[in-house]
Amino acid sequence: MRVAVVGGGVAGLSAARELAVGGADVVVLESSARCGGKLDSVLVNGIRLDSGAESVLARRPEAVALMIDLGLGDQLVHPSQAKPQVYVGGRIVPLPPQAMGIPVDLDALAGLLTPEGLARARQEPSLPAPALVGDVGIGAYVDQRFGTEVTDRLLEPLLGGVYAGHARELSFQAVAERLFEQARHGGSLLQHARAMTPSEPAGPVFAGLAGGVAVLVDTLVADLARRGVEVRTGVTVRELTRRPGGGYRLVGGAVPDPKARDVDAVVLATPAGATARLLAPFAPAVAAELAALPYASMAVNTLVVRNVALAGSGLLVPPGELPTIKALTYSSQKWQWVADQATAVWGDGAAVVRASVGRFGEARLLQVDDATMLARTVAEARTLPGWEHAELVTGHVRRWGGALPQYLVGHRGLVHRLRGTAADLAGIEVCGAALDGVGIAATIGSATTAARNLLCGTERNQSVSAGSSARPAQHVDHEERSAR
Repeated sequence: MRVAVVGGGVAGLSAARELAVGGADVVVLESSARCGGKLDSVLVNGIRLDSGAESVLARRPEAVALMIDLGLGDQLVHPSQAKPQVYVGGRIVPLPPQAMGIPVDLDALAGLLTPEGLARARQEPSLPAPALVGDVGIGAYVDQRFGTEVTDRLLEPLLGGVYAGHARELSFQAVAERLFEQARHGGSLLQHARAMTPSEPAGPVFAGLAGGVAVLVDTLVADLARRGVEVRTGVTVRELTRRPGGGYRLVGGAVPDPKARDVDAVVLATPAGATARLLAPFAPAVAAELAALPYASMAVNTLVVRNVALAGSGLLVPPGELPTIKALTYSSQKWQWVADQATAVWGDGAAVVRASVGRFGEARLLQVDDATMLARTVAEARTLPGWEHAELVTGHVRRWGGALPQYLVGHRGLVHRLRGTAADLAGIEVCGAALDGVGIAATIGSATTAARNLLCGTERNQSVSAGSSARPAQHVDHEERSAR
């Protein structure tokens, strides 16, 4: 089976590997000059540091399992015991215990909320809690249950770090599906969140790689090369059509000199806009829905600083507390390998910090040159306790324009319709961050499912053509999707 994977981010590369392991003849077509998508790195005085995602969710198996399978097990690392904090009202307070931004200990909110906000939050267990009739904005629902301060000071900074969005507009079902499934039947949200919180820690929540998570991209590309997978960058697929004899034709290259490629199947591992454009001839209605999916832009500013008193693993910043910074990650506090390399290059007292800037609808904050952005970020940070005498040794700006899809209310319905469309087409699969989760583990999971669906469809087709009593591949494929 010849398969084209359109998109060379971590989803596309993972899907290509799964297909190649399954015996498919695979080509990866990536429009930009590099593979990896939101996984990238920067060299700062010879130290390679992540400039995109810097950790994976360890309590989901997909990312860690892939790293081990690729021979990266010896490089797997976990964060230190340092804990995140929140900056609110000019104070730095510990992040209270929570499940997906929902508090599980009301007493622990005392340092985060005003007395009035805490009194309002304490009412939650006794409030009427009817069943939900459908998806709602998670922040809007938390407003109803706990009051606006819990949304503004706990939920917003947590979700802002993941989606760079606004909690009241984000889908409860898509952002916190397990919790939503409990809440949809009614009952106290506090009690549902507590029930989801294990009494004993189930191992580290996050994992990384010594040398940076972006090492995963290099290793995946090298692995694909060994397996005979062609990976082509700088190739934009402009058209996708059915072939009269079966399979699909992809057209790319410059408009005056188009290049066609015929394949049996296609995996679309592209952002929503590109996926929508390629699916529009087959399913204009769902493609139009997908094309309307909004994305947030943000930037990661890597700072090497001195004369800073850092505590914890980082600082979450609710909207309105600082002009542009939404989070600080104290990388040299969080990761021992970063601390060791920082000391080796810059000496004792140097710290590596990642500053995240920008939320959905705030692209104007990114429209300054790098020097201006770095100076602005350091000036804001100097207003924080412990940062008053901060000295910037060096810095780097990595802009992520249109990087983070916004899972608005009803998002799961859109994904269901999209996957139903792909199943009806037979031979087209979709995956990536626009669908089931923006994290690396979730993205790899969606890619693996897409690849296996194609491989299973091929096996069933071969069984049918050999005279077996198996049902048509398209029918079975659809049933398997419904069962997930």
